[in-house]
Amino acid sequence: MKQHLHYLPFILTGLPLLSCSDKKQTEETESPNIVFILTDDMGYGDIGTYGGKFVPTPNLDRMAEEGIKFNQYYSASPISSPSRAGLITGQHPGRWHITSYLQTREGNRNAEMADFLATDAPSLPRTMKNGGYKTAHIGKWHLGGGRDVYNAPIFSEYGYDEYCSTYESPQADPLLTATDWIWSPEDSIKRWNRTAYFVDKTLDFLKRNKGESCFVNLWPDDMHTPWVGNLEEQQEVPKDYESEKNFRTVLIDYDRQIGRLLQGIKDLNLDKNTIVIFTSDNGPAPSFRGSRAGNMRGCKASLFEGGMHMPFIIWDAKGTLPKGVIDNTSVISAVDMYESLCTIAKVEVPNGYKSDGMDMSKALLGKPQQRTIPLFWEYRRNDSKAFPMPHDKDKSPNIAVREGDWKLLVNDDGTDAMLYNLHDNLRENIEVSEKHPDIANRLKEAALSWHSSLPKYEIHESEK
Repeated sequence: MKQHLHYLPFILTGLPLLSCSDKKQTEETESPNIVFILTDDMGYGDIGTYGGKFVPTPNLDRMAEEGIKFNQYYSASPISSPSRAGLITGQHPGRWHITSYLQTREGNRNAEMADFLATDAPSLPRTMKNGGYKTAHIGKWHLGGGRDVYNAPIFSEYGYDEYCSTYESPQADPLLTATDWIWSPEDSIKRWNRTAYFVDKTLDFLKRNKGESCFVNLWPDDMHTPWVGNLEEQQEVPKDYESEKNFRTVLIDYDRQIGRLLQGIKDLNLDKNTIVIFTSDNGPAPSFRGSRAGNMRGCKASLFEGGMHMPFIIWDAKGTLPKGVIDNTSVISAVDMYESLCTIAKVEVPNGYKSDGMDMSKALLGKPQQRTIPLFWEYRRNDSKAFPMPHDKDKSPNIAVREGDWKLLVNDDGTDAMLYNLHDNLRENIEVSEKHPDIANRLKEAALSWHSSLPKYEIHESEK
């Protein structure tokens, strides 16, 4: 049966149209197609080129060999929803009251957060659309909708022309959601075929919009548990769905599907003007004794490196980008992507937009950049179960800051301050605040001041 993306009418956003040239040009457009792959729960150590030893990942390795591999990229949060909010807005997710994974209304209240990303928040796809791009969201959303949240804004309100999404969204694809949950053996598109389905949707979108500049958020969810792969005859979740065996099976196919995407772009003759970015939303869970986190301390839901320090590869087959470059020096964050990708796309940001990141487009195009502003993170506003916690050794204080090679973690009450020199000790097992008290005190003050500047969520009567 032939599948189609859902088509959305144009909706005015209230933002001014930007003074950008019309993108309806020749097949080789002036501004590049951008496909942003945000993998769900993939660790730094899952990929061969980053030291992964679970299974070969030849397609991701080749993507790095043909493009630029970054060794110091950070997600905006160590857990799904705030990580995605930071990427979409270019701002700290706490500014928009998203601090844990979006869940039930009661769970959201317990986490002191909103039920969905507000539509008055900055939106990278909306800015791209206003700049003349065709836009699509394909894959997991997790920024509102699902469970008992029925009033989440639809995709068009964030600037998407087309969409295809999973359960955790306002407009889930019925072929992926036979039941009211994330996955079911009754789904028409089986769990083990999801990424292939999303890749097909992406290639179809690019094909139908050939000659236009396209921006696609491709956000697969295969690498998030339950891991169910190559089980066409098995119609139920296996008992060992979090086993290393099942993880390997899913990762092998996931890598294969990334290869299909890259080859499909070439087959459509779009490789001359398409860049593909590959990264992850947060650290792994389970981490298999830290190996999936590249043996860094931490995992999903931790502010230690393993929870936020992610693989990041940018690729174009034409070779406009430098080939086989490894950038060990540029410190890049998801909150940098809004400004950086707008620069690459030749799209102006809205008047008055204030980023919490910086324009790192030079680094993305192959020229390492020095970071001139610090990075901040938070995770866990209270001790409720609305904030999943890792095991004790990976549990971190709830605020972190990185400035240069220095990283400090501290609780919001000022306790448990920990200082690390990441250049010398990426594993964060040698705490050095006593040796560098001035640096520790300065960064502690900066971290606490930043955290106190974030808005506190107030529960309205209608939400109680």
